[in-house]
Amino acid sequence: MFSKLVEEISGLSPSKQALLVAAGIGTVTVGAIGAYHIKQRIDNTPPKRWRRVGEINEIYVYPVKSCAPIRMSRVICSDLGPQRHMLRDRIFMVTNLEGKWVTARQKPKMVLIQPQFDDGYKNMTLSAPGMDDITISIEPLFQQETVKGVVWGSTVPTVDCGDEVAEWFSTYLLDKPNGYRLRFYPLDKTSRKQCAEDSGALQDETSYMLFNTATVEDLNAKLEQKVTVLQFRPSFVVKGPPAYAEDGWRWVKIGNTVFKYVKPCLRCVFTNIDPEKGVSSADGQPLKTLKSYRKKAEFGEAPAFGIHLGLRLKGEVSLGDPVYYG
Repeated sequence: MFSKLVEEISGLSPSKQALLVAAGIGTVTVGAIGAYHIKQRIDNTPPKRWRRVGEINEIYVYPVKSCAPIRMSRVICSDLGPQRHMLRDRIFMVTNLEGKWVTARQKPKMVLIQPQFDDGYKNMTLSAPGMDDITISIEPLFQQETVKGVVWGSTVPTVDCGDEVAEWFSTYLLDKPNGYRLRFYPLDKTSRKQCAEDSGALQDETSYMLFNTATVEDLNAKLEQKVTVLQFRPSFVVKGPPAYAEDGWRWVKIGNTVFKYVKPCLRCVFTNIDPEKGVSSADGQPLKTLKSYRKKAEFGEAPAFGIHLGLRLKGEVSLGDPVYYG
């Protein structure tokens, strides 16, 4: 039967043969696309059974990439990360004059820049050692034309925040009045391909990162100089489960908000920056110790500490909320 079909096709004109081949390829392609979307739907369907493991102990939002966080008692969880009105996670970043992002890996004292928001969450005030405070009104930034910014090789639309704050950052970080700019991300969804829809605004990897207090306590038991959770810049810190239990969580539910595991959080030299002193550890700690017991062959030299999450069901997260895994 198959040989007869081949004969019949061979007898057709080249143009008709091409049409049949194209139709076959189209059928296979449609089938493959359908299978892909079915798999995506299955992969993104939360489990029906959950196990409670603890509660939310700390919540942090980092308005300016690489700068100090704001500790929160409650946040709304959006695709871009935790937020309260205009207070959003990693929505600002420092760049060079070409728009390429600058982090505390190059300028450790960035972690000493402390953002604060007014009661209406419409204005952000920045303070830093030896500098006068400076305030930025956020709402007008949404009306400005965008310019190209670059973060981890991805081009993103950004809004330049003006000369005054550019001089402020340049003076503090470079000891001269120019060289750095402050950029704002004006969209309400990601524009980056990295980690697909979970990349957030200007985050390194995803919109959310979580670990638990016992994980930090276990690390501290191996260190002479103890560290705090801020050394690792989490969105959420959970209290209750044993150390590194989060490694095995493929789904996380906090209250009624649901997250999916995306990847482990792989650590770099940023981990060595003291969040209270704004200097990097001279002996390479705690990264050196983490590498001694938290490396995984598939991820090379970078040790894993915490997990990156993607939002799958929006909601609020508050201190004390129960945490479940699935």
